[in-house]
Amino acid sequence: MEQPVIQVERLSKKYGGVHALEDVSFRIEPGEWVAIMGPSGSGKTTLINILGGLDTPTGGRALVDGTELAGLDEEALTRYRAEKVGFVFQQFHLVPYLSALENVMLAQYFHSMTNETQAAKALGRVGLADRLTHLPSQLSGGEQQRVAIARSLINQPKILLADEPTGNLDEANQQIVLNLFHELHAAGQTILLVTHDPAIGRLADRRIELTHGRLAQIISLGSEEEVRFDHLLEDIFLCGERGTEACVQEISSVGPLEVNHLLGHMAELELIVRNDSRLLLTDRGRKRACDLVRRRRLAERLFMDTFAIADAEADNHACKFEHIISPELDEKICAFLGHPRTCPHGHFIPPGPCCRKNGSADAATGAVQIGQAGQFGHGEAER
Repeated sequence: MEQPVIQVERLSKKYGGVHALEDVSFRIEPGEWVAIMGPSGSGKTTLINILGGLDTPTGGRALVDGTELAGLDEEALTRYRAEKVGFVFQQFHLVPYLSALENVMLAQYFHSMTNETQAAKALGRVGLADRLTHLPSQLSGGEQQRVAIARSLINQPKILLADEPTGNLDEANQQIVLNLFHELHAAGQTILLVTHDPAIGRLADRRIELTHGRLAQIISLGSEEEVRFDHLLEDIFLCGERGTEACVQEISSVGPLEVNHLLGHMAELELIVRNDSRLLLTDRGRKRACDLVRRRRLAERLFMDTFAIADAEADNHACKFEHIISPELDEKICAFLGHPRTCPHGHFIPPGPCCRKNGSADAATGAVQIGQAGQFGHGEAER
């Protein structure tokens, strides 16, 4: 196993009689994007400050890139901050009388020597090649934060520490900054990002959640992301079923901060094709969407007809059930229900292999209806 870039072992920080952190342990692998979450006062910023060499623990240890931070004197900590970590804060901390270029070069100065060409390239990387000579007061909040990100990256740090980096931004600038984090993550940058926003937290690979200074849980987001993929695939499928064009504006099952991240990943997995704002199911995506819709509607029929569960409660159960029914259980439920053609709300249930084996007259009709429901995306993707 690759050596972790961050290893925290029973880390504690005490201020007087109050524990800001208590007995916290975790490890972070190179290239991970990890969200640090929890309510106010849970120890998030204290943790980031210790990992950044801005504060010292009172117990346990923190190793970054093999260096134990508690063993560093002030001179070594200064060198560590200059070489190993990049900081992005909610407050941009730009020097007001320095230009964007000079603010980035300032970080180079503390590292070794300044290089104007490299600083200009860093600003170009965050989309500010035409703002090099602008003072912070001449930049929008989003542009100032991008200068801060360029400054944090100029010395090629091992880890990027971001403490509520979008907290002072409007939605448009928030999305621009989050897109930058996506690009950095895709390029292999290790990122620790403190946030209160669950939608931003779900963009990371994992969430470390703190409560009252203690580790509450560590959540791997792979399974959660799969569920959100499923919701989006269903949304796109249902647009086709209604005869409407599937586009980003029609997708309502996840928030706007997540949708572009998820759709990009789904395109990489060849579940969808994006044509401008239009979303087209591939053969693979359409099959998965059909299976999901089938399982959900079978579950609705089971809960409402067999167990006499009320409509709203049945819908809630069916939403959870569609992600956990195995193919074998799917076929058993379908056979038990007599291979139903529609759900209790009158919506068509796509047929499964068991329906075709059973020779159900509805199976052939169902196959045609599936093709009609998905033909918009299918035909466009093929062309």
